[in-house]
Amino acid sequence: MDKLLILDFGGQTTQLIGRRVRDLGVYTEIYPADTEITEDLLQGTRGLILSGSPFSVNDQVPPWPHASVFECGVPVLGICFGTQILMKHFGGEITSLPTREYGRATIRLRSAQAPIFEQVEDGFASWMSHGDSILTLGKGFETIGESENGIPAVVYNSERNFYGLQFHPEVSHCEYGNQLLENFAVKICGAEKSWNMDRYIEDTLTALGERVGRRKVLLLISGGVDSTVVAGLLLKALPPEHIHLLHIDTGLMRKNESEEVIRDLEQLGASHIHFVDASDEFLGQLKGVDDPEKKREIIGDLFITLMERELARLDVKDAFLAQGTLYTDLIESGKGVGKNAQVIKSHHNVRSPLVEKKRARGLIVEPLERVYKDEVRRIGRRIGISDDVVRRHPFPGPGLAVRILGEVTPEKCEVLREADAIYVEELKKRGLYDEIWQAFCVLLPIRSVGVTGDARHYGYVLALRAVNSSDGMTADVYPFAFEHLQAISSRITNSIKDIGRVVYDCSSKPPSTIEWE
Repeated sequence: MDKLLILDFGGQTTQLIGRRVRDLGVYTEIYPADTEITEDLLQGTRGLILSGSPFSVNDQVPPWPHASVFECGVPVLGICFGTQILMKHFGGEITSLPTREYGRATIRLRSAQAPIFEQVEDGFASWMSHGDSILTLGKGFETIGESENGIPAVVYNSERNFYGLQFHPEVSHCEYGNQLLENFAVKICGAEKSWNMDRYIEDTLTALGERVGRRKVLLLISGGVDSTVVAGLLLKALPPEHIHLLHIDTGLMRKNESEEVIRDLEQLGASHIHFVDASDEFLGQLKGVDDPEKKREIIGDLFITLMERELARLDVKDAFLAQGTLYTDLIESGKGVGKNAQVIKSHHNVRSPLVEKKRARGLIVEPLERVYKDEVRRIGRRIGISDDVVRRHPFPGPGLAVRILGEVTPEKCEVLREADAIYVEELKKRGLYDEIWQAFCVLLPIRSVGVTGDARHYGYVLALRAVNSSDGMTADVYPFAFEHLQAISSRITNSIKDIGRVVYDCSSKPPSTIEWE
């Protein structure tokens, strides 16, 4: 099978590059930045992609590719940092920009006949995220596209068939991004389209059966789409009587969520469903804690502690632990390929010390660890998960704890739970819920003065968040009509006496993240 190799220099969107190319039907494999491109590795390889990176090529010791990359004889595409590698390797110069280029930028084509630009229109909107730029080109390269600032944005070496894009075609907000990647993978590299999601599901089910065999599996299930899809995969790959589905009410759930979770699990046909109310334990350990990373660590460790306690109670101590970990969880937690990935935020199912211990013993299975949220939804539909679950907006593993800024208390949880329920109900009533990728409320650690009746009143400030995305790696704020925001705000402040003010978060990702903590 034809494939493209992607070298990971620690960029937050490296796996997203691979996923975009897989969506085109071309298989990809990701390797550490300094991998030697041997003859064996070149079997079936039609091209290489060099990823972005949080590093600069002008750092004292930047991550750098093996020399074989430049001499292996296949087309190469550099993306952002990868482009700067090509420039510097071939004698060009990279310099820091006085003003960084982040977000949308118009690209003007200087050579529309270049193969990379087939079916791409002049003046398209790219997605930038870099502070360095090309000062002088590498030998043999020419500029065939530039940004609205007159800075080289697309470079080309026709003799070697090397291309460089000083923007990110893989993010969903880059116009013609998929076309640019398809032009490189299919037209320039000549790779055949032989990869699809059905094959991924088939391979995953086979791998689950081979790895787990006749042993038992315990899945901590929140009821969100990720863990529910994992439950569905397990029930298709393994005997149902070997699968134990454990739902823990942390006290950090959305309104009526535990009842809905149990109902959904029963509809999946699971043989063993276990429910634990541990809200007092979680809220007790979170008392006085305001640091978000500490919250995540406490919640992650307690999840595993309770899991081990349940394993002992159920007499399935040697069971595998299954998790709904996505690749966004891994890369944001600094678990990308190689040694260059950085931590954006810790996910309790990735970096918790107790999870790491389990992982080291080989007792964790994560069937979704190489896919993204939109792919999870597609998998869910293919294996028969109900549309209500598949459509459900994402919810963080630590729950409301990371949507309450500062200390978490039972009182704050109840305030936020009620506000979130009103928000979601209003979105559904107005026909907006399915237009939005993720919507939620955040309780801020400040109180604001207001007037209730004739009395002065200090109430919490609540932030509404709503974004559109396909993968969680980039996101745009949802453009509410003002009358919707006004009506939702009015209902929340009129219904919940402890909330005195509602604001709307209109930031995109990047530079912000979707969640506030």
